[in-house]
Amino acid sequence: MSDLPFTLDQLRILKAIAQEGSFKRAADSLYVSQPAVSLQVQNLERQLDVPLFDRGGRRAQLTEAGHLLLSYGEKILSLCQETCRAIEDLQNLQGGTLIVGASQTTGTYLLPKMIGMFRQKYPDVAVQLHVHSTRRTAWSVANGQVDLAIIGGEIPGELSESLEVVSYAEDELALILPVFHPFSKLEKIQKDDLYKLQFIALDSQSTIRKVIDQVLARCEIDTRRLKVEMELNSIEAIKNAVQSGLGAAFVSTSAIAKELQMGVLHRTPIEGVVVKRTLWLIFNPNRYRSKAAEAFSREILPQFANPGWSQDVLTLAQKSILISTLDIATSTSSAED
Repeated sequence: MSDLPFTLDQLRILKAIAQEGSFKRAADSLYVSQPAVSLQVQNLERQLDVPLFDRGGRRAQLTEAGHLLLSYGEKILSLCQETCRAIEDLQNLQGGTLIVGASQTTGTYLLPKMIGMFRQKYPDVAVQLHVHSTRRTAWSVANGQVDLAIIGGEIPGELSESLEVVSYAEDELALILPVFHPFSKLEKIQKDDLYKLQFIALDSQSTIRKVIDQVLARCEIDTRRLKVEMELNSIEAIKNAVQSGLGAAFVSTSAIAKELQMGVLHRTPIEGVVVKRTLWLIFNPNRYRSKAAEAFSREILPQFANPGWSQDVLTLAQKSILISTLDIATSTSSAED
C-alpha cells in the first residue's frame, strides 16, 4: 500500500473538485481549508508526475489524466463504501444503512410508505431515499451507490447486462377532473370524450410524460389529438391546477389517494379503458447485498407487489448472490494456486 501514488483522501478531494467545479467549493463541501485541498492536489500531481487540472480557466477543468484518475477513483471509493457496509452487517441489522432509489412518482408517493414500514421494524438502520430520473437512478444502482430501486421509466440500453430488471407492480394512471366539471357527474366517459378536454401535463421531454404517452397509445388513445393547454414540472402542481379547474390530467393513482378521500378531485373512469404502466425493481447482482437490503426485499417489497412476485424475485436474488459468492471463491482459489 505504501507504494501507491495516491491516498483515499486525495481521491475524495479529486472527486469533490470535479463535482463542485472549484477548489474553494470542494474545500467547503469537505469541511477543510482551501490551502489544504490545493496542497493535496499538488502532492498528487507530483506523485503521479502528470497535471490533473487545467488551471487556465476560472472553473477547475480536469485534464485527460484527471478524467482517467477520477473514473477509477470513483470505483475505488464505491468499493470502499461497500466494504464498510459489509462490515456493518456483522452487527445483524443493529445498525448499517439501506439506500433505496426511485424515479419521481414512485419516490414521492410509494417509497415513503415502504420506508416507514421498514423503519418501524428496524429503527436502528439508517435509510436513505434517492429520488432522480430513471436514467440517473439506474446508473446509481449499477455503480453500487444504491442498493435497489423502483422505477417506472425505461432502463438505459447500455445497462441491460449490468442490472437485474424485474417486473414489480402495475401502476394505474387515472384521469382526474375538477369536481365541478360536467363529466364528473357521469359514471363513465367514452374514449372520444378525451379529445374534448383541455389537458394539463408534464413537460414533453420528461421521462414520466413519455411513459404516460406510450401507455395511452397502447390503449389506442391518440395523444396527438389531446389538447395539452398547459405543461408543468411536477405532479403536485398538476393536481393543484386540476383542482383549480384549469383542466384534466392523467396521474398515478398512488398520487391522488389523499385528494380523492378529501373530495377535492374527481377520478373519472373511461369506458373499456384501463391505463396501466409497469413499475420495475432493479438491482445489481454483482454488488454486495446488505442484510438491510435483503430484509427490505423479503419483508416490505412483497406487500406492494404483483401477486406471486415475492418468491420469484427472492429466488432470483439468492441465485445472483450464490453466483457472486462462487465467483469470489473461484477467484480466491485461483489466486492461492
